[in-house]
Amino acid sequence: MARLDGKVAIVTGGARSIGAAFAKGLASEGARVVIADLDAAEETLAIIKQAGGEAMAVRTDVTREADCENMVAQAVEAYGKLDILVANAGLWVHLERQSALEIEIETWQKVMEVNVQGVWLSAKAAIPAMRKNNYGKIITVTSTRAMKGGSSMLHYDASKGAVIALTRSLAREWGDSGIRANAIAPGATDTEISQSLADDTQKERRVASAQARAIKRAEEPEDLVGACLFLASTDSDFMFGQTIVVDGGAVMW
Repeated sequence: MARLDGKVAIVTGGARSIGAAFAKGLASEGARVVIADLDAAEETLAIIKQAGGEAMAVRTDVTREADCENMVAQAVEAYGKLDILVANAGLWVHLERQSALEIEIETWQKVMEVNVQGVWLSAKAAIPAMRKNNYGKIITVTSTRAMKGGSSMLHYDASKGAVIALTRSLAREWGDSGIRANAIAPGATDTEISQSLADDTQKERRVASAQARAIKRAEEPEDLVGACLFLASTDSDFMFGQTIVVDGGAVMW
């Protein structure tokens, strides 16, 4: 019996990159997966179904409350309940590196809208469905940049610090309802999107990131799946408000 047999999971931003790895990993352990994304999810759905898993896609803008409510309603209508939310959707690879003095208010607001408000609205929509069964797992995705600090990405770093605080507060507020909230903190991760956009400077940064790790190689989306499955399963039922760093040993948290 797989660890997540009978469970229903939503993965926001699950069509590509890290989110797709999460969706495929959850499905491989028996979960029925709803991919909530603005991007088309046909490729990820096909991979899951070819492997014998069950999944569906719901077009979702996590900054819109009605969309978040709809993704939960669609999951419950299709599969009868909701057990797991992986709040993965966020802005990162398309952001321009800028000094704190150069970031425009509109850019700041957009990053906060997606990376913070999107997590909150996703959880806000998911919690009522989880409370019906007195059980749920909320898994958020932060970043090691929020722990160690960094230059040229203040808006992103601040948003990911907010995700850690948001996760802890969710755990405090809803723990008595059987809902566990925990976070995963990746380091710089090579995805098909980041690789396609990388210029020579970004490639040099990736090499430097790898050399700063205990294990000196690039981080890939699949490196994060084990932590996600652990937090989604009953193995982590006594964990609340924790942040698990998965970055190859660059940050020792």
